[in-house]
Amino acid sequence: MANKKKKSPLPNPDSKFLRISILTLCALGMGLSVYALHVEISKERDSSYTALCDYNELISCSKVFSSRYGRGFGLVDRVLGNDSVINQPNSVYGMAYFTFQTALAFNPSYVGSVVQLFASVIANIGSVYLAFILYYVLEDFCIVCISTYVVNILVFSCAIIKYKRALAVELHQKKR
Repeated sequence: MANKKKKSPLPNPDSKFLRISILTLCALGMGLSVYALHVEISKERDSSYTALCDYNELISCSKVFSSRYGRGFGLVDRVLGNDSVINQPNSVYGMAYFTFQTALAFNPSYVGSVVQLFASVIANIGSVYLAFILYYVLEDFCIVCISTYVVNILVFSCAIIKYKRALAVELHQKKR
């Protein structure tokens, strides 16, 4: 009889499916962020530019990206001024976030999963804030923005699963 591998009772925080899910979501998020930056730069250079996500006056991503809330979350300019190096388009922060999450996807450690979960919590708090601004302040519907919020929620869901698995392994190792 062939040797069968004994299946571990512990969940695997380094699951291939979970890693591929996170990487796929990060690729989608990065694509959305790059497109958002493209729209913002194109609109700055040519005010007559019409993005694919601009349908009418109420459904316009370029209107959102060009607003004061499209840079530094509408907060940095109030604190540090409009010319601050930190007052970048929100999409730049999105690209940094998805790059960071991509790197963390390859770190199955407990600490790595805590950092990944914390980063995704912060991103989702930002998404809720920006969704509020989108709906109540700008009174707009931005398909790119909402798609990014959905990606952030899904990354958060994956981060929770990864954290729970890494925690189970960590607790098991401490019992030994």
